[in-house]
Parts: sequence; structure tokens; C-alpha cells
Amino acid sequence: MDIIIEDGQEESPDADVEDLKEELEAIQITAEPIIEPIIPTITKEDFSEYPESYKDNTNKEKLILAYVENYRRQYVHLFRDRKPLFLNPLNECGIEKFVCTTLRPTLLSYKALYHWQGCAEFVADYLTMKQLEPPQELPMCLFSPSTILKRQLGNCFDFSNILCSLLLGAGYDAYVVSGYATKEICLADESRQICPLLQPKKEVVKEAEKPEPRKYTVKPPRDLRSKFIIKMEARRKKEAEEEEKKKQQEDEEKIAELEKPPPDALYGLRIHAWVLVRGGKREVPEDFFIEPFTGQSYPPSSTSFLGIESVWNSINYWANMQNCASGCKDMSFDLMDTEKWEYMLAGSDQSQIEIPDVEEELYDLDDDEKENDDEKHLDMPATWVLPICVTKNQYEMRCPQGKKTTLYKKAKLEKYANYLLKDGLVTRLSVYDNNELTDLKKVQEWFENREDKLTTRVHQDGLITEDFVEGRPRSLQQHVYKASNPGPEAERTMTFFHKARVNGLCKREETPTEMTEHFVNRDDFLYLRHVLFGKRQKKVAPATAEGPPRPILKITEKFHRNDALPASKDVEEQIFIIHEDKIQITYHREDPNITASTRDFYKPPNAEEKGGSLQWSNDMTNTFQVNPHGSPAKNLAIYENLLQLIQTEQKSIQAVRSSEEEVKDILMDRQKEELASELAISVYDTERNDKAKKHRKELERLAMEEKLRRQEMEMDYLAPFLAQIGNPDKISKTQAFKLKEDCLADLKQRLIDKANLIQLRFEKETSELHKRQQDYQQKQVAMTKEDEEQYFNYCSEAMFRIHILELRLNRHKQMAPHKYMQLEQKLRQDPRLSVYF
Repeated sequence: MDIIIEDGQEESPDADVEDLKEELEAIQITAEPIIEPIIPTITKEDFSEYPESYKDNTNKEKLILAYVENYRRQYVHLFRDRKPLFLNPLNECGIEKFVCTTLRPTLLSYKALYHWQGCAEFVADYLTMKQLEPPQELPMCLFSPSTILKRQLGNCFDFSNILCSLLLGAGYDAYVVSGYATKEICLADESRQICPLLQPKKEVVKEAEKPEPRKYTVKPPRDLRSKFIIKMEARRKKEAEEEEKKKQQEDEEKIAELEKPPPDALYGLRIHAWVLVRGGKREVPEDFFIEPFTGQSYPPSSTSFLGIESVWNSINYWANMQNCASGCKDMSFDLMDTEKWEYMLAGSDQSQIEIPDVEEELYDLDDDEKENDDEKHLDMPATWVLPICVTKNQYEMRCPQGKKTTLYKKAKLEKYANYLLKDGLVTRLSVYDNNELTDLKKVQEWFENREDKLTTRVHQDGLITEDFVEGRPRSLQQHVYKASNPGPEAERTMTFFHKARVNGLCKREETPTEMTEHFVNRDDFLYLRHVLFGKRQKKVAPATAEGPPRPILKITEKFHRNDALPASKDVEEQIFIIHEDKIQITYHREDPNITASTRDFYKPPNAEEKGGSLQWSNDMTNTFQVNPHGSPAKNLAIYENLLQLIQTEQKSIQAVRSSEEEVKDILMDRQKEELASELAISVYDTERNDKAKKHRKELERLAMEEKLRRQEMEMDYLAPFLAQIGNPDKISKTQAFKLKEDCLADLKQRLIDKANLIQLRFEKETSELHKRQQDYQQKQVAMTKEDEEQYFNYCSEAMFRIHILELRLNRHKQMAPHKYMQLEQKLRQDPRLSVYF
């Protein structure tokens, strides 16, 4: 670091060494008495939990601390009226550590933590805020990120330290900032800010591409309007807009004045730490701040941040040389500018300065001397902290105890961890009409991992809006209904994923008297069906019985144009007026015509009879044909058209009834789903998936059984016989023959004993069956049906057991010689006996 004299000129490197020593000796630090740091109550036994890097400094760390002390002494000498820098606080074990070495750039394996928004939100949610005590003094301790993540408690410097480590690991050009902020920022008071979920999203408006001028184009017609009138109208419009804008601005200023926080006695003195992200890396267009307590971003011109003392990252440390009288809005964050930022380590890549040619000539340094100079630069020691590790359970839990509540301006935001609540709720936003949060206006809820695919639910103005993702049985996408009347035949709107439905239904709107269905991409070109219902007739029925369906008065169906048919034969609209037995058909309009052809039918009295012939008369139809010169339709074609329309009417009525039943089924399913509130668990989530957990335990049990079985198979069959002769180190020929004979004799005896045991059980079962048969013959006449059924069941089971014993005995007789020969072969091949055989 270059030494700067009070007159503002840089001291010459050829100055007298003795003068420099006298100047340094003249530096006297006149600071307030140092308060003993409050170190957390950690016993000596607890220090064993930390590695050696926590409890001691390496030689390089000691060297950098000496360098830091020199840097601090010079800073205090030059800026006596400024507060001390945050350079070497104590760690968990009471050891001084340089703040740059407390950072550890880390990229965690979670997708959301690759972007700064995800990192900021995770740090703000996972940790609990602790205020600085006192708020105008720097903290004496700065713990490692792993310790803070374990305790989930820290101050602004702890928050910023972890956030900056994550951002550096994700590739951002991030720095920890030590400075001053307002009371609201230091205390994380967001009660005067709008909730981020309520802020309007900025829409990028794309400018319409202007068509390239062509050489041969028709000139536009001349504008014959008065230019003066146009100019006056534009002026009046502009004045009206300015007046409205001015009035709106005055109203906003009045509201801001009323909502302005009370004056703070420590304004400008409250110490705070946050994160600076410089533009350039990761496609960041410009510099911005991140407030670690809330995870929100701010521009450098924000009035919430009042000044900066220093910034640092894992490579270097910079002290601010700029005036912060007007906050941070006029500050330059070009750290290469030595007039505005004073770096600590000259060897850092971010502190290299291009020296003008004039100074090169003045110093006249050779290349070898320059290389030697570069080699003497001190670089940053390696970080002393443990790697930052966040397990999957910790990441999913997010907030301490899995829940967090934040108060905003006229809003309250509640966050919950996944699977914490039974219904899968992860976020709830409550919006109020007043600042006291008493007049509830709107409630919006977000869900995850729901078995019924529910994602959001909104309560507003007496309406409930539910949104679903794809995967439901009936492809429901959105359901809007009244909270006071959630049952069937009430006002509701259902939206569906039409691509997942066979009938192409995309929307259904229903009221007590009407129902409208919208379709997409149907083969019959139907796109709308509107149904008008009548009132039910009052009938006396049991309370448990369902009432009759609503009578259908009219069905209106509309169709898109079918290019395969002529317009005069392509139906555009068909109306079935059921209570009047009337059918109205409207065909598509041909291009040159302004009206369309129509045809009305009046159904005969026996139209509902099946298999009967319909009575026909010319009075039953009324036709309007647009083209007077066209040939009229024949009566036979009209009659066949009527028969087809009657069948279509029945199909439409059936489709309406099916729609009504579908609505009831959907409502019944939703009621069951809300009562059950089942959550979907992935098969890869072994901690929560009971089936996967049972399957894993079963596999472990089978593996253990297989291991024990193999161990039993690998047991030494000569061990008991060797124990009888004292386990000699070397076996003689006589002992070898005796061991072989004893082992084979023992196997032979066990095979015979097993055969005798099977034979004994066989004879016992046969004798018992014979006794029961004799008893049955004696008492057959007096036995009841139940006794006979018990006897027959016993005989069947006894015969089955006898048959199994017979098979086992025969198989044992077949396998016994083979087992005997296998053992003999093993004994001959045994390395302890093979010498004598």
C-alpha cells in the first residue's frame, strides 16, 4: 500500500529511510478503550469439534495478519475521523482471522442455488436474524459459514459472508460490503414495503419491426386534416396527461409522507453488511446490492444504504476513498481506480494497475527486477473454514422449524417447508385493506406435492379459484366457484386441459339456470354448446332421495366452417327448443351474401317413439333460402334431415346429462381429496416413502440371510472331529483315516436319523387317519352335516400331509448317497487330508 502524506502527493520511493521511520513512529492510535469481545460459551472440550485451522494460524496467516495490522495503522493515521475497518475478527475458538479467508466459494448441487435469486432467498429463509449489539459498533466475532448454518442464527455479517460464498461459487463477481444503512434495513423491517409477490412484473415490450420500404409501392393518401387542429389536440392531451401525472405524484408524495418512518436517533451510524454484485459476469448487466436479511435486490442509488467503509471477497480487500455524504448513488464501484478504492494486496489480479510510460521511464526498472518484484507480492492464504455443506433435508426444511412469517405493507407472507403441513401448503399470502392487517381482502395459497395436483388457491370477493397441473383423471385445470355455495348446480367455471380430453372440452361455465361449454379441435367442428334449464317441479320425496334432473328447455350448438361442404349445407348453429318441440337450423353464410339460409322444424307428436314412422306434412318445416334461383330441397331430403336432427337432439341431451354427472363427480372427488389431503412422495425419496423403505429393509434382510447361509455353508466340517483329538498342527496318516471314517460315519448316521424321523411322522399321520376313519364308520349315521364337513376337510389335509411326507422320504433316499459321495470327495480334496489319499 502506498503511503499518502497530508498534502495529497505520493511520497517518492527514494525518500530517506530515517524520515520514513520517524513518520511511522509518530503515528499514535488514539482510540476508545477496546471492549473485551463476547465469545460464545464454548468449553475447552467443545474445541475438539473443530479442525486445527480453527484453533491456530499458519505461518502465512500470521504474515497476512501482520500485513493487515500495518494496513490498519496507516488507515487510522490517514482517516482519524472514520470508524475502524472490519479486518480481523475472532472466530469460534477466539482466534483472529482475516475476513477474506472466512469466505469459501461454494457451488451446491441444488439447481435453484445456481442463480443469485435462489441463493439470496435460501440464506434469508434458512437463517434467523440477530441484531448487532450495539448497532453502531462492528462485531468482534465472525464465525465460519459451516457453524452459522449449523446454528441457523447470525448477524448481517454472517448472512453476507454465506451469501457471498454461494454467489462466488456460482460464478458471480460478488463482494461483502461493510457500511451504514437505515434502521428499516438493519432491523429487516419490511412493513413499509410492498410484498415481492404483489409487485407487477416488468414486461419487455418488443418494438414492432418496420417493413422495409419497397421501390414500387402505392403512396399513402394525403392527410387532409388541419395540422393546427392536430397540434392543438396533441397539446391539450399532453397538458391533461401532465396534470394527471402531477396530481398522481402529489398524492404519492402525501402518502409517502404519511407512511414515512419516525426519525432515527442513530441515522447514518447503524452499521450493516450486505452484498455487492458487479456487472460483467454471469450476464449481469449492471451493479446491484443484495440485502441478505430479505434476499431483495436494490440499485446502488437506493436511499436505504447510506455509506460504505470497505468491500472484500476471497481474493482482496478494498477500503473506500470516496465521499459518502449523499449515500451510495454517486459512488463508483470500479475497484481498479486507485483514487477511489485502496486495495490491500498488490499481487491480486483485481489490483493490477497499468503504469503510464512516463513513470516507467522514471523508475527505469529492468525486466528481471520487475519479475523479482512480482514474486515478492503477498497473495491471499487459503481459507480456514470447513466446506459449506447443506443436506437435502436441510435444504428442503429451508426455514428454522420449517416455517417463517414476514409482514409487509398491507400483506402478510407465510412460508412452510415441503411436507411440513398435511395439506402440502408451502406459501400463504394474505392481503389486507389497511396497514393494521385487520381487514382481510385476499388470501392466496401455494401447494406442492399434492396427490390431487392442486398448485394454488385464491380466496377473493367471495370466490375461490383453484389451479391444477396436468395429471388429474378428468384433466381439470382451473375451478372457480362461490365459497358460500360450493355444491352442484351453482355458479362455477371449470377450465380443462383440452388436449388430454377426448371431447376437446376446454371450458365449462355453469349457473343454476344455464350451462355453457367451449370445445377445441373437434372432428365435428363443434365449438360451443349452451344449455338453458327450467325450474324443477315440486314433488314430495324422501329426504335422502336425489331430486329429478333439471328440465332442459333449450340447447344451442355452434360449429366452425367445414370447407368440405358447401356453405348452404354446412350448419353454423342448431337450436333445440325442447319445451316447444322445435328445431332451428342456421347455415354458414356464403362470401358474397350478408345473410344465411335457415330452416325450422316442428317435431311431430310421435317423435319420441322408437321404431315408429314419423308423420310428415309440409307445415312441419319452414325454410329461408338466400339464393332465390337455387333449387329447393326435396321433401325426402328434408324428412331425412329431420330424422337425423331428432337423433342429434337425443345425443345432445345425453351429452348435457353426462356433463352434469361429471360436475357432480368432480365435486365429490374434490371433497374426498380435501378430506384426505394426500401428498405425493417420489419413489427416490427413501426417507418419506414407506413402500421404498419397507422394500429396502426387505432386501437388507434377504441379503443378511444369504450371508448367514453362505457362512454356514463355508463352515469347517472337520472342526468337531479335530477338537476331539486336540486340534493338532499336523495330522498323521492314522489320524487322517480316522477323521475321514468318523466324518462319513457321522453323516451316515444323520442321514439315517432324518429318514427315521420322516418315517415316524408318516406312520403317525397314517395311524391318526386310520383312527378317524374307523370312528367315522361307527358314527356315520348320527353325524351332522357340519361334522361330516369337518371329517372330509381333515381327511383331505391328512392325505396331503401323508403325500408330502412320502415325497420327502423318497427324495431323501435318492439324495442321501449323493451327499455321502460329495462329502467323501471333499474329504479327499481337503488340503489337510489330501496328502494321504
